Amino acid sequence: MRLAIDTNAYVAVCKGSPHAIAVMRRATAILVPFVVVAELRAGFACGTRTTRNEQMLTRFLNTERVGILYADDQTSHHYARLYYQLRRQGTPIPANDLWIAALVSQHTLTLLSTDRHFTHLPQLPLVREPR
Repeated sequence: MRLAIDTNAYVAVCKGSPHAIAVMRRATAILVPFVVVAELRAGFACGTRTTRNEQMLTRFLNTERVGILYADDQTSHHYARLYYQLRRQGTPIPANDLWIAALVSQHTLTLLSTDRHFTHLPQLPLVREPR
């Protein structure tokens, strides 16, 4: 399985979640949306262990099976389609999570997340990390 991870999934792995670790071990590739990297770094900047957290993230991102997913023109089409679907359903989600969903959709990935609002997009394969 090719896996995309949400910010909370990365945090779960760092905290030793057996479920998140098991899911990530089964993945053939782990792709981290650029938005997740930005959210993590924003959190690091506000914390007291900025350097340590950045070093751990850099080590993780440099792992052979891990890569960063960036948005491109095709991503914007997926974003618009999902935005319209969510608006029509009356179930909007945060903009950063919409970018994550667009990248997951574009690259046909499975998403690991604790966020329930991704269930409003049933076309996205989702593995929920228990809270």
